[in-house]
Amino acid sequence: MLHTRQSLLKSFQHAFEGIIHTIKKERNIKIHLSFMCAVILCGFYFHITKIEWMICLILFALVLSLELVNTAIEAVVDLASPDIHPLAKLSKDAAAGAVLISAIISAIIGLMIFIPYII
Repeated sequence: MLHTRQSLLKSFQHAFEGIIHTIKKERNIKIHLSFMCAVILCGFYFHITKIEWMICLILFALVLSLELVNTAIEAVVDLASPDIHPLAKLSKDAAAGAVLISAIISAIIGLMIFIPYII
C-alpha cells in the first residue's frame, strides 16, 4: 500500500513538472494562460452563470491539455528525428493544428457567452 501511494505521488510530481516546464519554456501556453485569466476576470465581472463557468473550465482544460500534448509530441519528434524530415514536420504541424482548432472554437464559444453581457 505504501509503495502504491508513493508511486501515485511520483506520478503527480512528474505531471506537475511537465506542466511547469511547459509554462516556463513554451510561449504559446503563456498566451493561452493570459487569455484564460482574462476570461476568468470577465466571468467574475459579468457574473456569468454556473453553466457558463463549467463551459469555460472545460474549454480551458481542452486548450491547455492539447498545448501540453503538442509540447510532448514536439519533444518526442525532435528526439526521434533531429534532422528535418517531412513526417516530423507533419507530426508537429498536426499537433499544433489541434491546439489551433481548439483555441479558435474556444474563442468563438467565449464570444457567444460574453457578447450578450457586453451588449
